[in-house]
This record gives sequence, C-alpha cells and structure tokens, in this order.
Amino acid sequence: MSGAPLSIVIIGAGIAGCSAAIALTQAGHHVRVIERQDAWRFQSSGIFVYSNGLRALEDLGVLPDILTAGFAIPDGVNAYFDHHGVPIVETRYPTARGGRIPAILGIKRAELHRILSARMLALGVAVALGVEVTGLAQDAIKATVTTSTGAQLNADLVIGADGVRSWVRGQIAPAVTPRYTGFGVWRSVHRRPPGLTRKIMMMGPAKRYGIMPIRDDLLYTFGTVAHPAGDYIRPDDWPTRMRAAFAEFAAPIAPFRDQIGADSEVLFTAVEDVVMPLPWHAGRVLLIGDAAHASTPFMGQGGAMAMQDAVILPRALHAAPDLPGALALFGDLRAPVCRFVQEASRAVGEAGGREDVTDLRARNAALARTAQGAVDGFYDKLNALNAVAEARLGALGA
Repeated sequence: MSGAPLSIVIIGAGIAGCSAAIALTQAGHHVRVIERQDAWRFQSSGIFVYSNGLRALEDLGVLPDILTAGFAIPDGVNAYFDHHGVPIVETRYPTARGGRIPAILGIKRAELHRILSARMLALGVAVALGVEVTGLAQDAIKATVTTSTGAQLNADLVIGADGVRSWVRGQIAPAVTPRYTGFGVWRSVHRRPPGLTRKIMMMGPAKRYGIMPIRDDLLYTFGTVAHPAGDYIRPDDWPTRMRAAFAEFAAPIAPFRDQIGADSEVLFTAVEDVVMPLPWHAGRVLLIGDAAHASTPFMGQGGAMAMQDAVILPRALHAAPDLPGALALFGDLRAPVCRFVQEASRAVGEAGGREDVTDLRARNAALARTAQGAVDGFYDKLNALNAVAEARLGALGA
C-alpha cells in the first residue's frame, strides 16, 4: 500500500498482539494496544518454540534475548520412552537459516511475554492496560473502538488478537466459536537437573507425558489426557489431579511428578481449537493468532503461528494496493499454513487418544520405524507452504 502509515489498534497483548505490534511498528505504522489485564500477568509454565517460530522471533528483533532467557535443545533431540521408561526412539527437529537458528527452544511463557512486551515498549508502542473494549464500529473511512474508559479510538485498521474466546471475533463472525477437543493438558514447573538437556516424551496408554528444559535452572512437564467436556477442576485440586493423571509413569519423569504439591506451579487447560474459514477480516477489522486459528498443542506450533502472522501482516500491507486487498492477501497467505498445522496437530492428538492400549508394544515398534519420517514430513510440508507465501510476497515486491 502506498501513502501514509496506517493507524492501527490491536486488541489483546498476548503472543499474537505483542508480536503484531512489534512487526507493524518496525514497518512504520502507528500502533496502539489495548489489554484488559491491569498489569503484565502472563500465564506461566512453559512453551517450546521450533525453528520456524524462532525465525519469526529473529525478524521481530528479540531472538538474542530469547536465546538467553530460554534453553535451546542441543542437536534438536526429542527422546521417546514408553511409560515404563524403556527407550523407543530419538528424533531430531530441523534447524533454520543454515543452522544459525536452533531446532527447538524451551522458554517460560512469562519470559517470552516479558521479552516481547519489553521490545514493544522500547519501540514506543502505546499500551493501555486494564482497559476493555466495549464497542466496535466501522465505515468506509475508519474503524472506531470504544473502551471501558469511555474513550473512542479511531483507526484505519483494528486487529483482534484476543485469543480463543475472542470478543472481536464475536463482532465480525459470531457463528465461529471454539470447538472442544476432548483433551486436557497439564503443565508443571520444576528445577532442572544439570544433565537433563533433551526434550523427552513418554508414551503412555492413551496419554502423553513430557519434559522440556526452559531455562538453565528450570524445566517444565506437560501431559495430555482425555478429559470429559464440562468437567471443571478447581485450581486447588490441580496438584492432586495431575499426580493422579500420570500415576503409571516411571522415570525419567516420575520424580518430577512426585514433587508436585500445594506450592507447585501447576496449570490445567481444557483444549479448544478455532477453525475459521476465510475471510479472517470484515471491512477494517482483522483477526490473527488464536482468534482466527487456535490449534491443539500436539505439534507445539500455536505460538509460532501467531508470530508468523505478525511477521507476514506488514508485508501484506505493503504488497497490496489497498487495505481490502492487503487483508485478503494476508488470509490467503496464512490460511493454508495454519490449517495444515491445525489438521496435523488434531490428527496426532486423536490418534493418541484412541490407540489400542492392549497393544502398546506394537505402537512403540511402529513409532520407532516412522517417527523421524513423520517429523521430516511435517516440516518439509510446513516449509513448502511457507515458501509458497514467500514467493508470492516476493513477486509482489514485499
């Protein structure tokens, strides 16, 4: 787009919102962020970021800080064990940009958000904390956001980066709602023994329980189980329920499970996804991140997809002749990538949830034969889809 920089309001300051604010500001646009939390209190536990997400973090100018705060897995190794602790196979994830970017990094979610928010503020992005959006209107000239403070903010573009239960999505696509997956995810944070440097996945009977280093002195464990819809678990009960959920698992993860107590850092989430058909925009309002394409956690790509949205959006704005064309282009570029990740992730979760628990030996043998090929196939396809988007942007001069 030619002409003056855009005035942009971003609703939500999670991974998607902070990343978009950084990328758009770096591209010269004027950005304001509205966040309903009254302080930076970000969900803790951990997150792993694969090389495609780390590429986006480099483009956002924060990769050195991320590498310092997190833990890059040497050689990108993921070691699989059965729930008795018997080794099954090791796989390796791909690096990026000639090996300069690690294959996989673990980091505390709070640290990732701290670094993104600090970068955003260093760029001079105006952030309003403790403010909710109460109204959204638009015409051919502008969009107007009304807030709980009574302010009315006019903008060329409004971005909904407000997560799975997006208020903004409810205004422009009310028929699109989160879809419950039938799974729950448990997470806990622990001290990291010096010798534990790999990502570990233990394959239980229709359960998965893993370990990921997230700092020189910390790791987090993560486990997935089938979980009935509507089964609310009180936070006070999380430690007891997490220990019980994975009672059958042996070392190397059992010592961490046994540490979980009332003072532990434990988190439970009932997993939902969001499958939104194109368009992801209506007029001057655009959805990004989980608001448009929340994924299950089984491929570890949700955060990366949000960060890649952020990096692609300003390039789409630059490439297209007008705002409608730019927002349509953004959706056309990102939807195939995000949908592929969603479908692959959901398929992995469903396959694990319905596996034949009477024949785990056959499952383990099949995993040993096919695991590396599955990893390679997923990233080859992901890279190919990203390459298509890059080629199209390149042809458009972005």
